[in-house]
Amino acid sequence: MQIGILQTGTVPGELLGQYPTYAGMFGALLQSADPAFSVKNWNINEAMDIPASPGDADGWIITGSRHGVYEDHPWIDPLKAFLREAHAVQAPLVGICFGHQILADALGGKVVKSDKGWGCGIHSYTLRESKGWMDDAAPTLAIHAMHQDQVVEVPPGARVFMESPFCPNAGLAYGETAISVQPHPEFDATFERTVIETRRGTIIPEQVADAALAGVDGPTDSAMFGRWMVNFFRHAAAQPKAA
Repeated sequence: MQIGILQTGTVPGELLGQYPTYAGMFGALLQSADPAFSVKNWNINEAMDIPASPGDADGWIITGSRHGVYEDHPWIDPLKAFLREAHAVQAPLVGICFGHQILADALGGKVVKSDKGWGCGIHSYTLRESKGWMDDAAPTLAIHAMHQDQVVEVPPGARVFMESPFCPNAGLAYGETAISVQPHPEFDATFERTVIETRRGTIIPEQVADAALAGVDGPTDSAMFGRWMVNFFRHAAAQPKAA
């Protein structure tokens, strides 16, 4: 399968060249689970490169971003319109972090800058339900996080399948063809650590950053979530389409 990467953000400028692009991170995550998967990048935030059709790829990933869905950027509304179109024709969709937020916003939910502040480092999430594409599903998952915004109102028809005390709406499912999660399964410890260190004391409060850095090298379930994404894309693609 070829998965379209809807790039809504870029690796922070000071880290460019040191780490893969977000498309590269997702490509590596998917291919580690199934080498038959490939990715193609659409540069949404920098080039207004909106796909012509949901059928231009076998499935779509909406990436993370430093932007908020409530900000006034010329690419925000066209992306929301594309996501509504893709969801209407049951194209497989996976949203990550900002992608989780903008998919919720596009489909009738609400996103705000949370008064809980920054969530970063490894967070633990509880599964509220288990699906067939979740092989070896455990009751809790540990995944890297990096966000301040949160989905505070779930869109009509969506259901919460993953939660945490810090982020109650951490994972949303829309029928059988779209899911989204707040954390970053594509991040590894090295990248997460570097982002926290570069933002410590400026964007992220020192106390929050230090607590996250203390556990940033711990084990995560990111590889398992990568397998789930592969399974989900195959599952979603096999669903009968609405007439």
